[in-house]
Amino acid sequence: MTTGRKTTTMFLTVLCALLLTILGLVQEWPLWAWAALAVAVAGVPAAAFKIAAVRRGALPADFTNFIPAAPIERREHRVSRVSLPSNWDDYEFLFSATVRWHPLETHGDDPVLNPAGLAVEAILDRARTLTEQREPGQVSFVQHELSGALGRMRPDRAGHLRVMAENITLTLHEPDQERLNRLAEVRKDEAVWEHQRKYEQSMREYLGADVLKDTGSAVVWWLAKNDNHIERTVADLGLLAQLTSAANDTDIPDRLRGLIAASDEPSTPVGPEQTAPDHFEAFLTGMGLTRGDDKWAMLTKQIADVIRTQDKHETADELLRRYDPPADFATSADDPQDEPEHPA
Repeated sequence: MTTGRKTTTMFLTVLCALLLTILGLVQEWPLWAWAALAVAVAGVPAAAFKIAAVRRGALPADFTNFIPAAPIERREHRVSRVSLPSNWDDYEFLFSATVRWHPLETHGDDPVLNPAGLAVEAILDRARTLTEQREPGQVSFVQHELSGALGRMRPDRAGHLRVMAENITLTLHEPDQERLNRLAEVRKDEAVWEHQRKYEQSMREYLGADVLKDTGSAVVWWLAKNDNHIERTVADLGLLAQLTSAANDTDIPDRLRGLIAASDEPSTPVGPEQTAPDHFEAFLTGMGLTRGDDKWAMLTKQIADVIRTQDKHETADELLRRYDPPADFATSADDPQDEPEHPA
């Protein structure tokens, strides 16, 4: 650039000298004019170049608005199915993403030989900090969390790059996902079973400790069940006495045996040879229930559970065998075969 400027200056100087010489000869200048001419030839071109350089200094503001900004150097690298820890032992997330970065200005003689490696390391560190605090069952939610946490350009630890990630996917190993699905089903079934167990336990306590505590309590309960129909309750006194005795596995009091004979006409004679299950069928039919009715089976099971609390498991098993046989029990309720097992 400097050499071209000097050549141009010399050319203009020679040209000006020739023009002024011709003009001086034509006009017949005096000697002192020729001396001034020499000074002008030497100084005018240099001064002209200096003035032009000053005027050419900064570009107009309107023009600078159209100058494109210097492009930012950006790079990217794809990582796929990188294992990241969760807060459950032996369960890992699989992380995939596109890592993007651009270099920062560094001062020193420490060159960045592998910017992709530095960028990937920075992203994995940021992702690990989040995933190790999350449960593997939250994989979909954690994926969206990572998209927000890694979607901003941030410097790496060494300050060489600014790094972000996009197109993030987060999954689990397929066997781990299947295990989690099974665990979820078990937890749901366990919750249902627990509620059912508490209901049955509450019902046993209610029947055993309150309703069937004695015949008087049973009579009051029966009145409430039958909308205070006193006549029907009086007619069922014998059945209530039998039910109370069966629930507590005790003999029917002598003072109530007359009520049983007066209020009930069983096909089998009432006497000491009758068992609690014999009386229980009369109670069920007296309530207007029939075999196959859901209430028949439910009440049988509840009464059997109450009897078990008195350590009378044989009586409870006999009730269930007769009046609530299991679905896979092939024989009829009236055919005495091997008794099915029931948990104590």
